[in-house]
Amino acid sequence: MSFNMKRVAGALLAIAAITTVSAFAAPVQYSKQPTDDATLVKQLSGFKNGTVSVNGTTIHYVIGGKGAPLVLLPGWPQTWWEFHKIMPKLAESYTVISVDLRGQGSSSKPASGYDKKNMAQDVKDLIAQLGYQKAFVAGHDIGAQVAWSLAANHPDSVEKLVLMDVPHPDVGLFNWPIVPVTTTFGDSAKIDEKAPFAWWFAFHQVPGLPEKLLAGREYLEQEWFFTYLMKDESVLTPLDRAVYANAYKSPEAIRAGNAWYQTFTQDINDQKTYAKVNVPTLGLAGPGYGWVNAFLSTYANNASTVKLDSGHFIAEEAPAETIKHLQQFFR
Repeated sequence: MSFNMKRVAGALLAIAAITTVSAFAAPVQYSKQPTDDATLVKQLSGFKNGTVSVNGTTIHYVIGGKGAPLVLLPGWPQTWWEFHKIMPKLAESYTVISVDLRGQGSSSKPASGYDKKNMAQDVKDLIAQLGYQKAFVAGHDIGAQVAWSLAANHPDSVEKLVLMDVPHPDVGLFNWPIVPVTTTFGDSAKIDEKAPFAWWFAFHQVPGLPEKLLAGREYLEQEWFFTYLMKDESVLTPLDRAVYANAYKSPEAIRAGNAWYQTFTQDINDQKTYAKVNVPTLGLAGPGYGWVNAFLSTYANNASTVKLDSGHFIAEEAPAETIKHLQQFFR
């Protein structure tokens, strides 16, 4: 190596060292407390864990409260715990059932069955096994897609429906860019609602590779994701972060979470066959407002969408507003 090359290499190493120090100067904090469901549910008075065998798999849920059933379906990269801020208040009026979807949290992670139509069957069977004919249903992210499929395929099981920040996949996804359409993606760590770039939709499509890349490092993708999609990620406590990181730390959990995305093509084909949904539907959205509103305007006969001053994770970022809108709509 020439003298000049040595100087260049030394400069690059110095820059890398500075960058590393800067990147980890204020690291994200993760709680060392236990994050198992038995420990977590003790923080929610009146709630308990349960499991049911449905549709060839085992589904974990947390249940509490009184009144008509209200099923909450979470999204990626979270678990039933994403609703813990709103569950106690809602439990004053409803029997709240927060579910780990197929492949999520303490639910089983089978090799297949992650299309939203089949996952909706999981939820339909769960509602029936718990002794109910129908339920109020609210879903966020992937959970919203399952909730929509439940209403489309089993409307008699859904009293009213709420989609939080994400709708079901449809043909519009085929037009989403694989590179940013503007430079805003590089200008800020936060999502530009006018030009979102959901690169992880494509990344999670690749069978096998994410498990190898993310195993033991799943928290890094989560940290980026929470920063990009939250208005104020300080609402996530060290315990919250530990719950989600621990839930996705195994190759099996990463593989199952990716499987929700890998069925999008099937989900789109299924959506083409659905009639317009007549179940009363409310969209609650932050950055996904335009997407949710356009979808419901196209595919629902009785729907409205509300824009919240929130990032993507509505139940955690704006719990009081979320509770208010759910109570008003379900009432």
